[in-house]
Order: sequence, then C-alpha cells, then structure tokens
Amino acid sequence: MDGVGPGGFVVRRACGSESEALAGIDVVAAGGDVGRRASIRRWCRQGLVIVAEDVSGLLGYCVLEYTFFEQGFVTMLMVAPPARGRGVGHRLLEAVADSCTTPRLFTSTNVSNRPMRRLLWRAGWSQVGFLHGLDEGDPELFYLCRPRPQPQPASP
Repeated sequence: MDGVGPGGFVVRRACGSESEALAGIDVVAAGGDVGRRASIRRWCRQGLVIVAEDVSGLLGYCVLEYTFFEQGFVTMLMVAPPARGRGVGHRLLEAVADSCTTPRLFTSTNVSNRPMRRLLWRAGWSQVGFLHGLDEGDPELFYLCRPRPQPQPASP
C-alpha cells in the first residue's frame, strides 16, 4: 500500500494520532460537526483509516469497516477540496479493495452526491440497490466493488 503512486502521493494506513489532521481536511468535521470528529477519532483508534498524502500533507482518507452483513464496507471517503480531481479518491478505493478481507466490498452514497457516483462508476463499482428513508427525499444508492481479476499462476 505504501509507495508513491502515479499522482505523486502515497497511500498508507493512518496513525491514531492523525485524527485532528484528518478532521482538518474533512469538510464536515472542519465545519464544526462534533459527531464526525468523534467518528474520525474512533476510526483512527481502531486502525480503520487509509490516507493519501503528498509533501504538502494529507489529501484524503477512506474508512473500511466490516459491519455490513460481515462484509467490507467503505463507510467514508473524503478528499480535501484542493486535492479533488487528482485521482486521490480512485487510489483510496483501490487501496481499500486491495486490503479488504471479505469476498464482497460495498459502499453507499446519496443520489444527490454526483461526484461520488461518478467516481464509483469510473472505478468500476456496480450499483446494486436503493434505500429510502435515511435522508428524506435523497435515497441512498448501494454499490458493490467488482472483483478484480486475480493473476493466473504460471503453468509449468
């Protein structure tokens, strides 16, 4: 997971001490949402966060949990506004897919979240369902990460 990728940034597991820095790039937490800040602290403490960073600092983060029917679930994907459009979100999704330990990996987003829906489509995720009632008037779309082709062993 570590190593500089095509966008000139590194993707790695977050340290527990990085929760305040992550809250600083999260538009919801930075806007004063104490619940989001508490979630970020908990995710970091539990070792669930993967971050992208470059020489300027943190660019984004992704949270992978196994609480959705005991399958992998991307609970949060956040890219700092100045880092958007650089492939950070796509690379974080790849890193999470590579590290997922269950056969299936899911995520969800609101219908209104067009940037996330576009990212998931470009990353090859399949839309698998709708849920009404979480956010009034804005249904939740669920996605499944298409399995990546596994390398075939060389034949003798």
